[in-house]
Amino acid sequence: MPAVTVDDTTALPRVPLPEPRTVRRRTRSVTTAPSGYEGEGFPVRRAFAGVDLRDLDPFIHMDQMGEVEYAPGEPKGTSWHPHRGFETVTYIIDGTFEHADSHGGGGTITDGDTQWMTAGGGVLHIERPPEQLVLSGGLFHGLQLWVNLPRAQKWVEPRYQDLRARESVLLASPDAGALLRVIAGEIADAGRSVVHRGPGSTYTPMAMVHATVSPGATLDLPWRPDFNALVYVLSGAGSVGIDGAPVRTGQLAVLGPGDTVTIRGAVHQESRTPALDVVVLGGAPIREPIAMAGPFVMNSRQEVLDAFEDFQKGRLGAIPAAYGRREPVPHAHVRGEAR
Repeated sequence: MPAVTVDDTTALPRVPLPEPRTVRRRTRSVTTAPSGYEGEGFPVRRAFAGVDLRDLDPFIHMDQMGEVEYAPGEPKGTSWHPHRGFETVTYIIDGTFEHADSHGGGGTITDGDTQWMTAGGGVLHIERPPEQLVLSGGLFHGLQLWVNLPRAQKWVEPRYQDLRARESVLLASPDAGALLRVIAGEIADAGRSVVHRGPGSTYTPMAMVHATVSPGATLDLPWRPDFNALVYVLSGAGSVGIDGAPVRTGQLAVLGPGDTVTIRGAVHQESRTPALDVVVLGGAPIREPIAMAGPFVMNSRQEVLDAFEDFQKGRLGAIPAAYGRREPVPHAHVRGEAR
């Protein structure tokens, strides 16, 4: 089931109707995410595969985890692994996930919760399903987004944000045909007198919104013109942009300039996906050189090599005693290097 649900839509603040001179963004590209496996073998869709990093900036990687119905004994996670130079944002739509890191952050997140980890100068962490889910099996669906850090903030102290679903801002379109969960960033209300802010605290100016658009409904979402705009389809079918480019499950639309993102739900949906569920992302481009390999995202190849050396020498932290002394290993799930 979608994470964006509410009993009484009339009680929700409304996003504004487009102003007469609004510039609705046009679709620049639509790509289909290839499927793969992450960590110990859980299925993912590589949402940004094949998209130029300049179009994604400040984002660098995103996996849709599942949607999968695990049998007992099947749920999987990751082993301990390092990160440096960026932030990981893990949003759970259905199911439960546990996180722990060497800086003392961690917790359990479930339906609609988000964990926001700033790796900064370096941290070790682990993500895994709880033992109860491993034993019982069950539905698991979420996504993990990587947000780049500017050069000046790549060495900040690691931090962890535990964002509960109830803390997110819920909004509705003017006709309540679309429901929105604002995880980070700002959306103005219909009177434009109040700005609704998601709970996520970000180093890089950005916005992250999960929207559920009913069949036949249209969402005109005000969007900062200095932000890029990405729409990823978690499930369902519809269209995006003023040009009405068709999209479906597992596809990413990159939109051009403007101040409004338009999303429409197809009138006819598959029975298992009663509405169009999308994540809308945007941020202020950093426009700095990017060098990345495996779990490190830096500005130069030498900085990446230094990160591997620091990890091998134990400078990125130690596994908490409660988790034993199993050696972590760096894992590579991003393209090897880019500039």
